[in-house]
Amino acid sequence: MQIEKIFELHPKAKLAIEFTWDALSVVVALLFAYWLRIGIAQWDFSALEWGILGANVVFTLSALTFAGHYSQIIRFMGIGAVYIMILVLLCSTLYLLLAKYTLNVFMPATVPLIYLMVAITLIAAPRLLIQASAQAQRYKMREKCIIFGAAEAGRSLALTLRAGNDIQPIAFVDDKRQYQGKQVLGLPVASRNEIPDLVKKFGVSKMLLAVNNTSSSRRKELIAELEPFAVELLSIPNIQDIVSGKRKIDELREIKIEDLLGRDPVPPIPELLDINIRGKCVMVTGAGGSIGSELCRQIALSRPTKMVLYELSEFNLYQIENELTRKFKDIEIVPVLASIQDTVALREVFSQQKVQTIYHAAAYKHVPMVESNPLAGIRNNIFGTANVALVGVEYDVEKFVLISTDKAVRPTNIMGATKRFAELYVQGIAELHSDTQFAIVRFGNVLGSSGSVVPLFSNQIRNGGPITVTHPDIIRFFMTIPEAAQLVIQAGAMGRNGEVFVLDMGDPVKIVDLASKMAHLMGHSIRDEDNPDGTIELKFSGLRPGEKLYEELLIDDADTQTQHPRIMGADEQKLPFEEIVMLVDRLNYSLLNQQPDEALQILLEAPLGYAPAKH
Repeated sequence: MQIEKIFELHPKAKLAIEFTWDALSVVVALLFAYWLRIGIAQWDFSALEWGILGANVVFTLSALTFAGHYSQIIRFMGIGAVYIMILVLLCSTLYLLLAKYTLNVFMPATVPLIYLMVAITLIAAPRLLIQASAQAQRYKMREKCIIFGAAEAGRSLALTLRAGNDIQPIAFVDDKRQYQGKQVLGLPVASRNEIPDLVKKFGVSKMLLAVNNTSSSRRKELIAELEPFAVELLSIPNIQDIVSGKRKIDELREIKIEDLLGRDPVPPIPELLDINIRGKCVMVTGAGGSIGSELCRQIALSRPTKMVLYELSEFNLYQIENELTRKFKDIEIVPVLASIQDTVALREVFSQQKVQTIYHAAAYKHVPMVESNPLAGIRNNIFGTANVALVGVEYDVEKFVLISTDKAVRPTNIMGATKRFAELYVQGIAELHSDTQFAIVRFGNVLGSSGSVVPLFSNQIRNGGPITVTHPDIIRFFMTIPEAAQLVIQAGAMGRNGEVFVLDMGDPVKIVDLASKMAHLMGHSIRDEDNPDGTIELKFSGLRPGEKLYEELLIDDADTQTQHPRIMGADEQKLPFEEIVMLVDRLNYSLLNQQPDEALQILLEAPLGYAPAKH
C-alpha cells in the first residue's frame, strides 16, 4: 500500500491501526524477550503470567492514551512524541519489574530490559519511518531556496519556512567568514562563489534576501551583485513591519527592477512641497494614470483641504478615489468623470470647487498608439491642455503645472510633437501676465508606469518569453514614480512665467540590459549563442514608428541650477502667444474637417523641431 493511501484513511481507521499495532508490539516484545532469554523449550507460562502480559498491554495503551500519544499526527510529530513513547515504555518496564517482585512471577532479570528495547523499536520505528517518508515526499515537492543572510532574520525565516509546505531552505549564503563552512540550524553556510553549485546540485529556484539592517544604497549594491546568478530574488518584509505585526517574516515580496535602478532620494524641501497644496483646493487631471495617481498620493500628504480628481477612465477614477478616501479621511475627495476636451465640464468644476492649483497630467502618451491616431493625440494633448489652461486663467487659478516629457525635445513622433506644442502654448499664455502662475516640468520614463517596458517585460517573462526589445542600442532615462511625483510638485512650486524645469534622471539605461536584469531577477537566464541552455529568449523587433534610439531632456545645452539638486531650469525659446493661437486655429480647422495629413503638415511647419523618424 502506498503511503498516501494510509494518509487518506478515515481518522478512526488510522487510530484502530495504531492501537492494534501497539498492542501487538507490547505482546511481541515481551514474548521475544522471554524467547531470547530462555528459548522455546523452557517456555511454560502460567495463567498468572499470561494475565500479567495482558494487564501490561492495557496499562501501556492506557498510559500512551493519557500522555496524548494517539493525538499526534505521525507525519508532523516532533521529538517530544518520541520522549513520551520512551517514558511510557519505561513505566511499562517498571510495571513488569513490580509484578516480578510482588507477585513472584517467573521473569529472568534481563527480560524487562530486552522488552524495553524491542518495544521502543517496534512502536517508534514505524512512526519514524512514516514521518521520514512523508518528509521526503514533502521535500521533493517543495521549491528549494537559498537564504542570503545567516543572522537573526535569516534564521527566523528558515524556521518559519520549515514549518510550512511551500519552500524548503537548503543552505544559507553569507559574506561573513565567521559563518562560512559551518552549519546554522542544520543548514550549511556557503559563500557567494558556491551559489552556482548549490543551484545545480539542489535545483534551487529562489534566493531569499534576509538582510534588513542595510542602507538602501548597500541593498541596491547587493541586489546588483546577486542579479547575475539568474535565480529569482525575493525579500523579507521591512523589519519595522515585522516587529509591529503588520507583516509576517515569510510574506516574501519580489525584488523589482526599481530596487536595482532606483537611487537614494534627496530629502524634499518642505516649503516647495506645501506652498501650492497645504490648505488649498488642488486638482489633478489624469488622476487615475500612473503619474497622476502618484501625484495624488504625494499631494494628499501635504494636506490640501480638497482634492479634485479629474479622470476619463471610470475604473482608474474609482481606484484612486477609493484609495485616497480610505487613507485620508480628513481631506474632501471630489471625483470628476470627464474629458479635458469638455470645456463645459471644466468650467463647472472650476466654478463649483474653487480650484487653486492644477497639476495637468492628462495626456495620450503611448507613442505607437498616437502615431496611429494622430487626430486623437492632437485633440487631447494640445487642445485638452489649452482648455485646462484657459479655463484656469478664466477662474483665477493660482498655479498651473504642466507635466511634460523628454519626447518633446526634438520630437521624432506625433506624441512628442503634441507635447512640445502644449509646452509652447503654456509658455505663450504665461506671457499674458494673468494672475495665474505657470510651470512646465519635463522628465523621462518612469519605472512601472502603464504602457512602459517594465510591466511589458514582466508579463513576457512570466509567460515564458520571448522578451521583445526594439533595438540592441536603444537607451532610456528612468526614474521611480514616487520620486518623479515628488520632484514634479517641488519643480512646479518654482515656476512663475511658464519656465521649463527638467528633472535629473540619472544615468541612461540600455533597454537590452534592463530586459536581461529583469529576467535574472525573476529566475531566468537569456538564451543566446553564448548561453544556449538559457531559459528565455530575447528578440529584437525593430524600432517602432516614431521611436528614437535615445531621448534628450534639453532642447538647448543651457540649463540653470535651482535650489533643488535634482531639478534644473531650462532656458528655451518661446513663441508669442499670437503665433501659437494662429497655429491652433489651423489645427482646429484640420480636425473639424478630419484632415490628418494637413494636421501633420502644420506640426512639421510649427517651430517644434519635429522631424519624423525614418525607419
